[in-house]
Amino acid sequence: MNLQELVGALSGAGLLWAALIIGAVMILHEFAHYWAARAQGVQVTAFSIGWGPVLLRRTWRGTDWRVSLLPIGAYVQIDGMAPDPGEDEPPQRGYTLLPAWGKIAILLAGPLANLLLALLLLTAVNTGQGLTDVRTDRAVVGQVIAGSAAERAGVRTGDVIVRLDGQPLPNSYRVDNEDRPGYLKVRDTLSSDGRHTLTVRRGAAERTIAFQWVAFRDGARQTFGIRYGPQQTTRAVTLPQAFTEAGRTVISAVPAVLDAFARLFRSFFTLDLATDGGVVGPVGTVQVVGEAARLGPWVLVGIAAAINLSVGFFNLLPIPGLDGGRILLILVGVLRGRPLSARQEGGITLAGFAFVMLLTVFVVLRDLTRFF
Repeated sequence: MNLQELVGALSGAGLLWAALIIGAVMILHEFAHYWAARAQGVQVTAFSIGWGPVLLRRTWRGTDWRVSLLPIGAYVQIDGMAPDPGEDEPPQRGYTLLPAWGKIAILLAGPLANLLLALLLLTAVNTGQGLTDVRTDRAVVGQVIAGSAAERAGVRTGDVIVRLDGQPLPNSYRVDNEDRPGYLKVRDTLSSDGRHTLTVRRGAAERTIAFQWVAFRDGARQTFGIRYGPQQTTRAVTLPQAFTEAGRTVISAVPAVLDAFARLFRSFFTLDLATDGGVVGPVGTVQVVGEAARLGPWVLVGIAAAINLSVGFFNLLPIPGLDGGRILLILVGVLRGRPLSARQEGGITLAGFAFVMLLTVFVVLRDLTRFF
């Protein structure tokens, strides 16, 4: 891919939808911090959509609401969280005077808001699209290879295979001629020469297809010539069922997300730009969102849920500079009987922020490596 193709891939609907989704995710995250602070009587001096020079501002309820030049997320300034200009220690007011649990509540509010929104978006997807049931004892033929034994036997695309030689299909599926989980490799089952049968459901009726099979011909192992995957059916669900299934999805995502972050860190520390760690940066996000927008609104909603999950879980990581890192420093202060000084916390947070920035640059470089 050349530079012109890269620019084309990252422009248009994908860029617009990515900007809207990421902007909404970050605004929600910061607004949750704002709400948690105000709920405890702590003043929020500023709430900005975007970073950099301020374009528009209005003061309301003691907060300077801003729209800034660079449309990259949002931020809040909570009274007492950081030292005043020219001071080394935070002022003894607002956030500083809160107990540890109150500070943690403010920090947790942002990631939890993203996880809650992901839960609601997944509930909407489940309600709108229904739930998909997968039967691993049946398989739908997605393709019949021209000139293959399957074509000569009369197998058709769309046939649902229910039995092989009168026996239920194995529950371990792999696709014919490929090695990826989720499909059945027919040639592994058809190891013996002679007459075999497939029982298929075509429309409302079942029929048995008989064929002669030779496992090896001219010294080469033969393939039956079909590609197929597990039978999937969609069923409508009630709102409580959709919500429950969304909750299961969020919970089951935890180990997968943590594993993806672990692989990302491993690639970062080894400077491995080639290995796909399952985490994409801004460039990859625009590409994924653009593809989702072409596939339909529910796919786009699902991607928005995934982005919220990623942002929520990432901010909970115990890295200084992130919400999880700040929570870790508060807990360290509780264990040692006194909080860290502003100088100590500032130095640790600055180091963590630098690490996150380097990690972001690494992810962008890896995204570009995928393109080129």
